[in-house]
Amino acid sequence: MLEFPRWKYFLILAILVLSALYALPNIYQKDPSVQITANRGAQIDDALRDKVQSELSSAGVTATSVAREGESMMVRLASLQAQTTANDTLRDSLGEDYVVALSLASTVPDWLNNLGGKPLVLGLDLQGGVHFVLEVDQKAALEKRVEAYAEDIRSSLRDARVGYQAVERRGDNSIVVSLSESAAGGAPAARDVLFKAQPTLEYALSGNRITVTIPASELAQIASGAIEQNITTLRNRVNQLGVADPIIQRQGDSRVVVQLPGVQDTAEAKRMIGATATLEYRLVIDGDAQDAATSGRIPPEARLYRDRGGRPVLLSKRTIVTGDQMVKAEVSTDQNGLPAVAVTLNSVGGQRMFDVTSVNVNKPMAVVYTERIPQVTVVDGKEQRSFRVKEEVISVANINSPLGKNFITTGLEKTEADNLAKLLRAGSLAAPMDFVEEKIVGPSLGAENVERGVTAVLYAFLFTLVFFTIYYRMFGVITSLALMFNLLIVVAVMSLFGATMTLPGFAGLALSIGLSVDANVLINERIREELRLGVPAKAAITAGYEKASGTILDANLTGILAGVALYAFGTGPLKGFAVTMIVGIIASMFTAITVSRALAVLVYSRRKKLKTLAI
Repeated sequence: MLEFPRWKYFLILAILVLSALYALPNIYQKDPSVQITANRGAQIDDALRDKVQSELSSAGVTATSVAREGESMMVRLASLQAQTTANDTLRDSLGEDYVVALSLASTVPDWLNNLGGKPLVLGLDLQGGVHFVLEVDQKAALEKRVEAYAEDIRSSLRDARVGYQAVERRGDNSIVVSLSESAAGGAPAARDVLFKAQPTLEYALSGNRITVTIPASELAQIASGAIEQNITTLRNRVNQLGVADPIIQRQGDSRVVVQLPGVQDTAEAKRMIGATATLEYRLVIDGDAQDAATSGRIPPEARLYRDRGGRPVLLSKRTIVTGDQMVKAEVSTDQNGLPAVAVTLNSVGGQRMFDVTSVNVNKPMAVVYTERIPQVTVVDGKEQRSFRVKEEVISVANINSPLGKNFITTGLEKTEADNLAKLLRAGSLAAPMDFVEEKIVGPSLGAENVERGVTAVLYAFLFTLVFFTIYYRMFGVITSLALMFNLLIVVAVMSLFGATMTLPGFAGLALSIGLSVDANVLINERIREELRLGVPAKAAITAGYEKASGTILDANLTGILAGVALYAFGTGPLKGFAVTMIVGIIASMFTAITVSRALAVLVYSRRKKLKTLAI
């Protein structure tokens, strides 16, 4: 009568082994580290390692190791204080050739990493760092897109040889096209040309004018797309800098939350994520750029730029394509096997690139990187925000043949090709963003939060085990073992899927233990009730589990639905709480209904004359 399928024992054993394996990485503490990434053609080599060790020795900092890990140099340190000192020292000494960022380096063994094992991701409140809330300027995004539409209209009319006098913006969502008296086909023919190029816009004729209106649905899509592009760009920027476990997510209709664990320098973090950068392809104008820079006589169709070496370059005022129109960029090689960057444009950018390069073969084209860097100055105790604009030519190459959606930029060294691909991949912000909220959590406070959270969970767990063991005796021991298995599963699942553990997550963990206790209480009390009714001991165990299972499922389903709602509609800490609670509830149902029953069968099934139960 008291039986349990053998295959379920193998299932429980397999889950136990896997849970122990994927919870194991959490016993390996991360090392406070400083990550050094090459910038602008710099090298990660032995010379850099020797320089880093020399600078740290001069500053009185002893590193546990300085070695290349992946594409970066990782400096591992013994304490958070040493990490801060090393970061300040190396940032000053290495200059702009390298990006120096605070990080936490994993100490998990390689064999465990190869199996996919990784420790829990700690939230900002548990390891320290900076927290920003940024407001996206949607009006600027709309203006930028309307200007792009106006430029596309001019290009479409020129390509179709339709004469026009002016293309002007009217209001926030309208563009008025004034045609020449000699325009072939008049307004109807011009409208057909524009509709073919931009079918999503609305066109109205009035004499020799066409009013182009952007529909409300298109405006909403532009605003939403600007936020999503900004999020993607921010994530690319932060990933390029190697910040450990960043959190970048949308909040509401126009805000973005950025959390950078381990970063303590808010000024550097603002510079890193708040700069509004754009990439542009422009034709190089014939002329003596050095003379133009010296005399100030610049051709009317040109603008004066400088490359990274400070040398002047004359470029066309008209932009061919911008970073907004780039879909993909990756390092490649040309037909001679030399380094190059392969670029993929969207359909509009590809057509524009083909039209311009078709008539400019064997002429040079430049890539311009423009960055608006936010600066904060304090005047009379008040912060004043401004921007410093940095423009530089990062690449100049000849147009060997007409280019389209896919083309390569050649004439680069390997390191330059890598850096250019990174810049193109990071993209540009679709609209400027303002910092509306910022806070910093120190590493010592984060460490204290971890210690208190772990202590709270352990004491809650310990008190529960002691009470159950005293009150339910043998079944209390069985319940305690099931609870320990439950905790192991929760930690393993959250580690495996990269869930973020926050301070509220500890509360969710404690709550899941409580819910697991409820399930075991229902089972144990049901067994007691069967015994009071005179049911034989083995039959009472079977009936207790079978009759309590339905109630447990119903009760826990309610908790899971509440957790799903918290995760779907909550943000930040609420999501961490919800994830921990949902995983804990599912694990508790498995351990209470299946694992504890398997243990009870192991203990009592072989006793032929079982008359009483230690419950």
